[in-house]
Amino acid sequence: MSEADARGTARMAAIQALYQMELSGGGAEEVAHEFITHRFDQVPEEPDVEFFSAIVSGVPQHQVEIDKAIAAGLSENWKLDRIDSILRAILRAALFELVARRDVPAKVIIDEYVGIARAFFPGDEPGFVNAALDNLARRKRAPEFGLPIPDGELEF
Repeated sequence: MSEADARGTARMAAIQALYQMELSGGGAEEVAHEFITHRFDQVPEEPDVEFFSAIVSGVPQHQVEIDKAIAAGLSENWKLDRIDSILRAILRAALFELVARRDVPAKVIIDEYVGIARAFFPGDEPGFVNAALDNLARRKRAPEFGLPIPDGELEF
């Protein structure tokens, strides 16, 4: 299996773990351990455990900053708490990657998380994820899009 496939599987598992953490109130370490020891042996492709763990621990560690950045990128009609919890997990994980994983190109991150949104939602949600992440990526990774770096952008 390629590194890209292992990371794709890790991203999907991370979304599920973040969703579980939000619903159950479980901590990152506890939920990550459960996935690694009990769930990863049930998936057809071996996930990149280190990549999975970085997302699952990084999102709650930086959640206040992440949520502020996502909320700032939403239209005035949308509030973060109105967004479906799976979509919140997708946006949070993607923004974490955009800021903390500079080794992964922004366009790859957007494509990967839009694909995950498609796996969960048949309707307009993947388009919403694409638009939101494109907006966030242009702020957080402006040079990759040939844009000037905005003042005060989030960095971990």
